[in-house]
Amino acid sequence: MFNPEGTGGALATVITLATLSLVIPTFTTARPGPEFSPAQLAFAAVASLALYGLFVLVQTGRHRDYFLPVDSRGQVIDAEEHAEPPTTRAALVSLGLLLVALVAVVGDAKTVSPTIEAGVAAANLPHAFVGVIIALLVLLPETLAAARAARRDRVQISLNLALGSAMASIGLTIPAIAIASIWLDGPLLLGLGGTQLALLALTAVTGVLTVVPGRANVLQGGVHLVLLAAFVFLAASP
Repeated sequence: MFNPEGTGGALATVITLATLSLVIPTFTTARPGPEFSPAQLAFAAVASLALYGLFVLVQTGRHRDYFLPVDSRGQVIDAEEHAEPPTTRAALVSLGLLLVALVAVVGDAKTVSPTIEAGVAAANLPHAFVGVIIALLVLLPETLAAARAARRDRVQISLNLALGSAMASIGLTIPAIAIASIWLDGPLLLGLGGTQLALLALTAVTGVLTVVPGRANVLQGGVHLVLLAAFVFLAASP
């Protein structure tokens, strides 16, 4: 069991962020190819940051109970095990540290990318697969934490970790890229290709159908794992 109100809101935010940053550039006409113009990129960055900040305020403040574990009747359980909502100062400090950590992760990915690129080239895989490997490495800690929570039947905690990680990855990375593009030369290609767009749409629909009932079983989990496997496989074999 999980709370469909909080999980649904998180999923809607992730889908909106993904569409705004990864789908819309494919269809804009200000620049040739799947690329934002400077004004469009600035808008996407501000919108992404605003959505992420709004979600954090909702999750830690007014509707915090939407993201706590629930029992079979949909009632919040173990509320006493959770800390009180953070103060404004603590939230701002945490946000600052999160931004610092994001820069550190991006820098680390840049450091290891030559080794990954060499391995991908040796395996005769598409160069774009380098990005998939780096993304999997960056998201590995959250993935392991979410899997551990799910094994303990803490489905709400697992979903909070998974969706929160996806939200931060998009909602904070796009503003960081927008700022970095001021000093970096070269095109910034954000739009997904046809295959990835189809998989993203299928994942969004499947996610909505999974969240609406407020409960899930091994079938829904298997469907999502197959979608992940399809994305990785088609990235390696387009």
